[in-house]
Amino acid sequence: MISQREEKTKHNILKSRDDNEPVIFEPTERGKFTLKSGTQCSWLQTDEEFGPEKLRPRVEPWLTALFQSEHLALLVGSGLTHAVHNAATGERLHGMEKIDLSVFETALDEAAASTAQAAGRDSSNIEDQIRVANELLRGLEHLCLQPVRGVKKMKRETAALRNDIERALTDFASSILEGERSVAIAPQHLKEQAFGYLVNFLVSFSGRSGTRDRLHIFTTNYDRLIEAGAEVAGLHLVDRFVGSLAPVFRSTRLSIDLHYNPPGIRGEPRYLEGVSRFTKLHGSVDWIYVGRKIRRIGLPFGAESIAPYLHAPELRGATSANLMIYPNSAKDRETASYPYVDLFRDFAAAICRPNSTLVTFGYSFGDEHINRVIEDMLTIPSTHLVVISFDDPMGRIMRTYREMARPAQVTLLIGNHIGSLDNLVTHYLPKSAIDRTTFRMAELLRSRFSNDDQGDSKTGESVGGERNDP
Repeated sequence: MISQREEKTKHNILKSRDDNEPVIFEPTERGKFTLKSGTQCSWLQTDEEFGPEKLRPRVEPWLTALFQSEHLALLVGSGLTHAVHNAATGERLHGMEKIDLSVFETALDEAAASTAQAAGRDSSNIEDQIRVANELLRGLEHLCLQPVRGVKKMKRETAALRNDIERALTDFASSILEGERSVAIAPQHLKEQAFGYLVNFLVSFSGRSGTRDRLHIFTTNYDRLIEAGAEVAGLHLVDRFVGSLAPVFRSTRLSIDLHYNPPGIRGEPRYLEGVSRFTKLHGSVDWIYVGRKIRRIGLPFGAESIAPYLHAPELRGATSANLMIYPNSAKDRETASYPYVDLFRDFAAAICRPNSTLVTFGYSFGDEHINRVIEDMLTIPSTHLVVISFDDPMGRIMRTYREMARPAQVTLLIGNHIGSLDNLVTHYLPKSAIDRTTFRMAELLRSRFSNDDQGDSKTGESVGGERNDP
């Protein structure tokens, strides 16, 4: 059993294939790794020193098999943004700072802390503050319409709270854009290295066989690093937005896909490679609610401010308060549930299916509404969960792992070695192009040099060779 103290340190934790318990290993002075004292492992000796060459055979083939499940989904948390930002700038990305409120600050702080505690988090953040502030604002706006005592003071406080929320959203959007901008203006060689990691990370997941269901990428991030990486990689992301100039969020375009007709073949369309479905569960810094529609505006990656891009005629009257950033309700009940209900329905429909694999990267399991869906997914015996994370500072990942109580359906890659973006891309993630060529080579060699009755090992002529020759 892993203790809470072990979970919160920088030890690496690996559980793959037929491991009964997570394997904990720690670095040595010689740059290698060794099992932590008291850890049992069937494929390592107690005092054995090892490196990626020992871990790769345990991880890469296993992930390759899981990535070819009938249904594959990737859930990306803030860990990816931090990893790319650090690779490009060499600095840590600033977190979500709490906001200062001019009215009801003590009450709202207590409510935000209570919300965070209910979600299993140690402290509240700006999302908790915005959520409870919006709930209070809706109640005050309703009371201001009633002939109650002290309504004039209440209206002043309501206006102040509304201004605080709008200012907080403006500052929040600016901090997101600042994170993008620091990557965009990073030294060229560092930026190329960072995007190289990001591109290879995305391609490892998206390079699926054409007979498989599309990869579905989900993210809780508000920034556009995934979109930027997909653009560099030449990947096409299919989401619910339709249009070119100012795409509109639609509930009727979920099943759109891209196919092509092979030359000389009619009536047999095939999937176009390099296409993935994409859903931003918490909204995005470039989503605006205006005119009872949600639009994605043409906000460049790394822009200094969102304000200049809100002056288009179809966005008339829009401000930062109209940003579709969860949990901003944009002032009415309709947008409190729309589009987030649709997005989470997509998440549940994508992963809660037989023969599904969900991979989480940089997600700390701090959102109960997401964890609940993942727990429901694991009630299907043929599903599998792969958790990849650089660390687990609050112990939430391992605590959730124990509470789910389905170890055979969970793979863990946690730690500053096995869970880092650069090491994953270099050593452990599948390379789809190499895999396909390797499969063909293996079949060709088997057909040429086997001594069975179906072929001549000397000439290399066989039925199998003809059938499998690429």
